[in-house]
Amino acid sequence: MGLFDRVSRVVRSWLNALVAAAEDPEKILEQTMIEMQDNLVTLRQAVAQAIASQKRLEQQFNQNQQQAAEWERRAKIALQHGDEQLALEALSRKKTALDAAMALKGQLEQSVTQVEALKKQMQQLESKIAEARTRKEMLVARARAAKASEQLQQTFSSLNTNAPMAAFERMEERVQEIEARSQAVAELNSDTLEAKFAALETSSVDEDLARLKAELANPQLSPSTTPAYDPELEALRRELEKN
Repeated sequence: MGLFDRVSRVVRSWLNALVAAAEDPEKILEQTMIEMQDNLVTLRQAVAQAIASQKRLEQQFNQNQQQAAEWERRAKIALQHGDEQLALEALSRKKTALDAAMALKGQLEQSVTQVEALKKQMQQLESKIAEARTRKEMLVARARAAKASEQLQQTFSSLNTNAPMAAFERMEERVQEIEARSQAVAELNSDTLEAKFAALETSSVDEDLARLKAELANPQLSPSTTPAYDPELEALRRELEKN
């Protein structure tokens, strides 16, 4: 299993565990991002090492190719000087260099394939990290909003809303009581005023009655000694006699 596959498996298992986990999502997301960044660093180091190994193989391959060409040149020089034995030795060295170059070519091809695969995995991991970072920001925002809502709900649930309403009801009753006392005082003041006016009216009637009695007792005080017939007075007398 490649490094990228292991990272993908870790990410999938983390996402599955996150759904049921009771830990803080923000902390888990942050820790996961750190782990993914660490994996990316490790993968980059592996890619760098593979590239360095590929470069060494290329250098060795080129060196063997150059050596083979050089020994062939020397073999030609030996033949030009009529030394076949020296030419054969040079050609033998050429063959050794070519064999080494062919072996290095196979390793180089494997190294190139490995480097390309590691580069592809690194690019995929970088893409996954970029996607995870975006999802992390969204999830963190949602987690913070959910926490704020939860705290708000807990605050509301901890408040005793009945107590303030009861206080308002008590104060409303108190205000009604004060209004009733004020109205009662106003009615008492009104009754006293009416009583004063009634007393004044009663006093005036009593004075008229006393004056009439005085006139009857002393005819000289009356405007006329012989009272004239007054139909209205007679009607009043008859009404009083009935009652």
